[in-house]
Amino acid sequence: MFRTACAVLALTATAAQAEISADYHRYTVGDREYEGYVATNTAIEPKGTVLIVHDWDGLTDYEERRAEMLAALGYTAFAIDVYGADEDPQGMDAYRALSGAMYSDREEFQARLMGAIEEAANITGATDNHVMMGYCFGGAAVLEAARAGADLNGFVSFHGGLGTPEGQDYSATSAPIMLFHGSADPVSGMPELASLLDQLQEAGVDHGAEVFGGARHSFTVYGSNDYDLAADQGSWEGLLEFLEEQL
Repeated sequence: MFRTACAVLALTATAAQAEISADYHRYTVGDREYEGYVATNTAIEPKGTVLIVHDWDGLTDYEERRAEMLAALGYTAFAIDVYGADEDPQGMDAYRALSGAMYSDREEFQARLMGAIEEAANITGATDNHVMMGYCFGGAAVLEAARAGADLNGFVSFHGGLGTPEGQDYSATSAPIMLFHGSADPVSGMPELASLLDQLQEAGVDHGAEVFGGARHSFTVYGSNDYDLAADQGSWEGLLEFLEEQL
């Protein structure tokens, strides 16, 4: 707990030295309105744009915090909204219903992701180079966008769902994929990870994976029973290395 608090304080100090501007951003995909969150660093020229896909509980202060962390480092961060501005899920049943609706309608799922990617050109601090990242449900969404052939510079999944739906593959994926996963993840285990790596290799997609021994499903989620400080910090450092390479 002490080390976690120190890490947060250090980050706060770094962010305080930068000029972080953050606010909600309304946009439309199709006939539905969405509300994302944009964080930028007005003190320096943007290094690139990072789109963050939320977990199954919708866009919360968790994704907002990650966006601000990236902005402190010079990236334009756009935490996108997959569910819609009129949705405010509360509780497991609501989380399952909204995420399940996306999994059961892949065409709509992809349309919302692609719409957010297009909207990224309109946000404050927008750049031409983009990487998409996400946690848990968001990690699965990142892979959905990759399979859909999203024109991005890279894709990053943190403890995401790794399964490939029937009828989909990675033949349209044109940018590198990076995976951060826990070896003790009970949701998507090591067989699923191995299968995905085989698929990426077969499709000729540049890819990498970092596995954290003993880490469970939500190892980056502060305060959860699965939180793992070493895995959280290690995966964040790995993300920053990936961003330096791709943006």
